[in-house]
Formats: sequence, C-alpha cells, structure tokens
Amino acid sequence: MDDQPARIVAAISDKAVGWLAIFSSAFFFYLATLVIRLGKSYVTLDSTFYVFARFFIGFIIVVCMLAAQKQRIRPVRYHYLIGRTVTNSIAVFCFFRAVDMGSLAEANILNLTYPLFVAIFSWFFLRGQCDFRTIGIVIMAFAGIWLILSPENFRFGEANVWGLCSGVSAAGAMIYLNVSRRYHDSQTILFFMFGLGSLLIYLLFSSAIFLPTWLELFFLVSCALCGILGQYLITFGFRYVTAVEGSIITSSRILLAAVLGPILVSDPALTLAGWCGALLIFAANVALAMKKR
Repeated sequence: MDDQPARIVAAISDKAVGWLAIFSSAFFFYLATLVIRLGKSYVTLDSTFYVFARFFIGFIIVVCMLAAQKQRIRPVRYHYLIGRTVTNSIAVFCFFRAVDMGSLAEANILNLTYPLFVAIFSWFFLRGQCDFRTIGIVIMAFAGIWLILSPENFRFGEANVWGLCSGVSAAGAMIYLNVSRRYHDSQTILFFMFGLGSLLIYLLFSSAIFLPTWLELFFLVSCALCGILGQYLITFGFRYVTAVEGSIITSSRILLAAVLGPILVSDPALTLAGWCGALLIFAANVALAMKKR
C-alpha cells in the first residue's frame, strides 16, 4: 500500500511545527524585552540585573538538564567557548540597555542587524565570498539602519547606539557559535555561555545586583524565562525547517516589534523613515538568507 500521502502529510506537519516554534521564539525574545519595559512602572532595576538573571537562571536550567540526562560537558576548544561567552554577554548587555533607554521597536530592529555584520565579518576574518550581490544587500541594510537612526537631525540617540552595538556583538557571538559547534555539543556551549556569562556580569556590575524583593524577582524571572524559552524554541524549530525559512521567520521580530511597541507600551510609532528602514533591514536579512541557500 502506497504510504506516500502519509509521508507528505507528516512532512508538512513537521514543517508547520518548526515554523510555529521559530515564530514563537521570536515572540518570546520580544516578550523578554517587553517585561523590562513594563517593569519600569513597578520596580527600579538596572538592565544589568536582567542580564545577570537571564544568564544565572539559564545556568541553573542547563545544570539541571545535564543532571537529569546524566550527561557531562566536554569542552575541547576553550577559546571558542570563551569567545562565544564574551561576545554573547556584550550583545545581551547592549540589547537590554537599548531597551531600557529607548524605543522597544528600534532596539529589537537594530539588534536584528546581526546577519548583516556576520556577512561583513566573514569577508575579513573567515575569507567569505564577497560579490556584488552581497555588497548590494549590505548597502541596502545600512540604508535601513541610517533611516532607523533618524538622520533628519544628524544625531544618533544613545539608546540606538546601544542597539546597533548589540547587533555588531551578536554577529560575533553567532560566528563563535558556528565555529564552536564543530567541536562541542549544545549543552556544553550553553553551560559555558550561561555560567561564565553570569560570573562575568556579576564581577563587572556587582553594585547593580542585590537580593531582590518578590516583585522584583517576578520581573527578573519572567524576563529570563522568556529569553531562555525563546532560545530553546529556536533550537527545536530549526530541526524541521531549512536555514533559509528559519532565518526569515526569525527576522519577523522586526515587524512584530514595529507593530506591537506603540500598542503595548505606548512607544512612539515608527515614522515613515523608520518603517522604510525596518522593511529594508528585514528585506536584507531575507536576501542574505536566500543567498546562503
């Protein structure tokens, strides 16, 4: 009996699950930043504390999963693990700082410029292919960034500088992740990223970290769990979709942030130039993803 229709239905179902998981991850990454913004009305917490909570709670979850699965970490190339930890810590710190100081939409949009900087870094450090098509995509993305940064007054707001820095450092974190995966399993990478990341943040910003009240703890844990859940959802989703599909769906956070910011937290709506910039960055991410295919 021909079971081809059943296989087709199963493949479609798996792909739909993958799409839903990755889109949900984009939503939870956005929700983590929304918690920071909503928390400002109820508690006084530095964005650094949110970064520490995300890494520390993530470390506890990874340790519990390793214990439950009776799995051991297997570090091989420590410099890749440390590089991933440092660049990711900088990326999350800059991103949360941008969210705390400026527009939720612009912070998320500028954070998602990292595919652009991955392409640029690969030209200089990884001997990646540099052709006219990629150069055109990069120029288009930079035009989008310029529009987001409000060029009419020729002044870059501090929050947007933090947002752009988060995109640059996230690109470095993605490159380190890509290289580190050749030698380490996911749990080993996450163990070092969360463990060393929380230690690094605590050593640098111990004055901003204290024993929180129950209300403060609620916001810290909510933000951390949203970010960690987003990380696991995107890892799960990429099992069932292609890298191109995953990259495009991940970039949907650009549009999600642009639409929901004014509705949920009364952020100023993007100007026409801002919307054009957001769409250009989204289009550039899609084009880079299609090119990788």
